[in-house]
Amino acid sequence: MQIRDIPGLRQDFIESLERQGYSSLYPPQEEAIKSGILDGENLVLATPTASGKTLVAIIAAMRTIEKGGKVVYLAPLRALASEKYEEFKEVFSKIRKNIEDPNSLIRVFISTGDFDSSGESLGNGDVVVLTNERFDSILRHGVTWSDSVGLFITDEVHLVGDGHRGPTLEVILAKIIRYVPGSQILALSATISNTEDLAKWLSAKLIDTDWRPVKLIEGVYDYGTLRFIDGESRKISLSNRGSALDVAIDSVKNDSGQALVFCETRKRAVSMAEKAGDLTKNFLSFEESAKLRELAQRIHSAGEETEVSRRLAEAVERGAAFHHAGLDNKHRKIVEEAFKSRQIKILTSTPTLAAGVNLPARRVILSSLMRYDAEQGGQAPISVLEFKQMAGRAGRPRYDKVGEIVLLAGQGMNSEDLLEHYIQGKPEPIRSQLSADGPLRSHLLGLIASQRGIREIDLYDFFQSTLFGSQYRPLTIKSRIRKALSFLEEEQLILRRSKKFIATQFGKRVAYLYIDPESAIIMRRGIRFAEKGKKHTLGLLHLITQTPDMMPKFGTREKDAAELDEILSTRESEFMVPVPERGDYSFFQEYDELLGDFRTVLALNSWMNESPEQLLLEKYSIEPGDLHRMVDNTDWLLYSLGELARLLGRIDLALETEELRERVKYGIKPELTELTKLDGIGRVRARSLFNAGYTSVDKLSEAPVEKIANIPKIGNSVAVQIKHQLE
Repeated sequence: MQIRDIPGLRQDFIESLERQGYSSLYPPQEEAIKSGILDGENLVLATPTASGKTLVAIIAAMRTIEKGGKVVYLAPLRALASEKYEEFKEVFSKIRKNIEDPNSLIRVFISTGDFDSSGESLGNGDVVVLTNERFDSILRHGVTWSDSVGLFITDEVHLVGDGHRGPTLEVILAKIIRYVPGSQILALSATISNTEDLAKWLSAKLIDTDWRPVKLIEGVYDYGTLRFIDGESRKISLSNRGSALDVAIDSVKNDSGQALVFCETRKRAVSMAEKAGDLTKNFLSFEESAKLRELAQRIHSAGEETEVSRRLAEAVERGAAFHHAGLDNKHRKIVEEAFKSRQIKILTSTPTLAAGVNLPARRVILSSLMRYDAEQGGQAPISVLEFKQMAGRAGRPRYDKVGEIVLLAGQGMNSEDLLEHYIQGKPEPIRSQLSADGPLRSHLLGLIASQRGIREIDLYDFFQSTLFGSQYRPLTIKSRIRKALSFLEEEQLILRRSKKFIATQFGKRVAYLYIDPESAIIMRRGIRFAEKGKKHTLGLLHLITQTPDMMPKFGTREKDAAELDEILSTRESEFMVPVPERGDYSFFQEYDELLGDFRTVLALNSWMNESPEQLLLEKYSIEPGDLHRMVDNTDWLLYSLGELARLLGRIDLALETEELRERVKYGIKPELTELTKLDGIGRVRARSLFNAGYTSVDKLSEAPVEKIANIPKIGNSVAVQIKHQLE
């Protein structure tokens, strides 16, 4: 079916789609249209990566907007939300809601953070792209525009079975079903074994197919021979760089393709990319080499230079790259763009990329079937679902007729085992993760806080409408809910009034701040313990690292002992928790609990005293990506801590927290806080201005542009920008 043949589509919308390269429908897209997605039917669309799910979402969104409704697009990751925002904006930015009104252009908004904001202004958008957590936060705040949403699109809905992200996704879907009646749900999913359960739960029709635009061929590499299940086999030239790279370079050399190699650790991804560069450099034209040198220079000039960025730039210059969560966001985006534009020949990555942005490759290789499992405390085999997710990256729709996923024999599994377990195996069924104590407490509090009062039986009814409710016995559900309610009551987050539960002032604030109740209890304990009239800089940082919401955390190592002892001997008074007395019989256990993740505190303290990122990498083994996630999370938790301190009458702590937030956000000493409030002035430029004698905004306002421009790291354009702000 051609897009132009879909009944009722407006001409300007069709033309916009055609400008994006859409002209005809893939079979699953056509099936979705015939299943009634444009007539308001709920639908679970379970198809492989790159099979066209986003186009179905865009067409369904247009139909909803034409009917006067809003569209909410829910994504599990910020990176994915940003990608979808750009796609929707590209299609809708020049289309009018009212074809006769030139000022009624469709507005696409995005919001992925700021959990303490009601999100009321997002109601001015026609398409609103949100992370799952952001939307849950909006619902807790009681936003008024949710009733006008006609279509909810939920991406990667199979992640409802993920221990970390699943409970939030499950609860917001249950809230949509229960509290936004008449709205439509389009759930996009990878192929899983129990999609029928998801469809039944969502009262949706189901399209479950393995169809993909580029045929997928699975293969196993063993003893120098690559065998595919379609019967083809080929000998692979051997090198001293390992089987995974031998298979990868074979695709580059013989198929003019790109290869994506999944590695079990960051360290292996980096070393493999460096080895890959020794091979890919031999396949670069003069023009390609020149463009890659420009890319490498962009990496050098984007953000602070560290060993990680230097190694990345060196690999990129030779046609290879690595991708993992430790990379600076700017560097990750450069790598992603370069791979999409086919400048990078071999990309090595940790498995996190499999569930992130769409980076297809001609051939995907799994260098290992193991990954670190935090629950098991060590390496564990990947699941079949994870394998299928990685396989979804194989095949570039515009460039390849086939995509290949290759497993390496060895690793405790021979060719037959790999074929039976992974290639022919079915993904594991999705199970609700909402029964765990932490998520259940948090979402139970959120539900109570968003209502004026709710009966216990109504709480049971709500959770009965979740996937948790459809997969567990009613007695189990009641037992878990009663346990969670008892905890929330004991900690004075909720109370019973007549026959209803209501949130206390403290409980409501915790729910709106969107933090784990356990985190709030730890913060409250620290606030009550902290002495007035003292500085608590280190104690504030330490307190938030104790919370379950603090991620990532970095465990204290033996090599940190000297710095730790110095901190304890000179700054113990700043702590907001009791420090164990030496000689006490439980000293060592309490000491480990208190300081187990103290490397996080040491790193944050070093960062806000203006240590360069390279020093943090060398001294604490914290990579730029982890550092910036840690800083973002610290900012949110310090804000929450300050708000709870204000609520509990500790204005002194709230003010101290505000000052600390500025220092953590920019990585600065106290004297730079005024300068960093200027747009375009980060910690490097602020320090340069300060050292040149411009220690305040007043002194800058008196200086001529030319003089400011001559300061190192400033330049004319930044100087002009500064002066404009001070006019």
